[in-house]
Amino acid sequence: MKGIILAGGRGTRLYPNTKVVSKQLLPIYDKPLIYYPLSVLLLARIREILIISTPEDTPDYQELFGDGSHLGIEISYKIQDTPRGLADAFILGEDFIGDDSVCLVLGDNVFYGQYFSQLLSDSQEQMAEGGAVIFGYPVANPREFGVVEFDENNRVLSIEEKPQHPKSSYAVPGLYFYDNEVIRIAKSVKPSARGEIEITAVNNAYLEMDKLKVGLMGRGMAWLDTGSPKGMLKAAQFVQTVQDMQGFYISCIEELAWRKGFITTEQLEKLGTELKMTDYGQYLLRLAEENR
Repeated sequence: MKGIILAGGRGTRLYPNTKVVSKQLLPIYDKPLIYYPLSVLLLARIREILIISTPEDTPDYQELFGDGSHLGIEISYKIQDTPRGLADAFILGEDFIGDDSVCLVLGDNVFYGQYFSQLLSDSQEQMAEGGAVIFGYPVANPREFGVVEFDENNRVLSIEEKPQHPKSSYAVPGLYFYDNEVIRIAKSVKPSARGEIEITAVNNAYLEMDKLKVGLMGRGMAWLDTGSPKGMLKAAQFVQTVQDMQGFYISCIEELAWRKGFITTEQLEKLGTELKMTDYGQYLLRLAEENR
């Protein structure tokens, strides 16, 4: 399975913060926002990753991550000249995806939870049968989100965008698993009234084929909104609180690469040394020292 991070858009809801910098490069406490979706792919043991962004911002991501070899992964890049919808990621990424299945994660989504790795693993196992897996997160205000309705076998019955009368309390976050059919489906989707290739249309195509399932993020999972300055602040405070209380870092991509066996302890130590003047770097060095 391959992974795509969609890090385009103009982030207008965060102006003036995003007038000259990509939203996904803004910090959530001690690391750039894009570290959080990248950590999702690492948790899923996905090592071939495509970052899609704007012509202006792509060089910044290349400067930040390079080819990913320092993390034991392969990162490539694709430019999206103008916003054409989330599903455009599969058209732009056709050559990258090749004959594989793919995980799409939006560049501004933050997930955290003890059982998240298992949920990702279970979802990937379901992909062995083909089809698609989306996720459902319980929210108090489902009218403000896309809402998924499902049966006792987690087969999706309906998806509604900001319904007045929600059929469930589960919102659909920006994380999706698809088989290789997604390329064909995305190409067949007609642009919506706003001129975009909507991810909802792709999901509905799988729903019509009875090949759409939902993975549930229940109690103990956090899905954090970063769509506003207040949301960014709350997410940063959440990360700070958990890290200060537990001593473990959230979405530390170097640690995840090391724990998944993508890099050695010596490589982890080198990465920590490069950042030794920061608490982040000292954390990496402690991990390396404690596991020699």
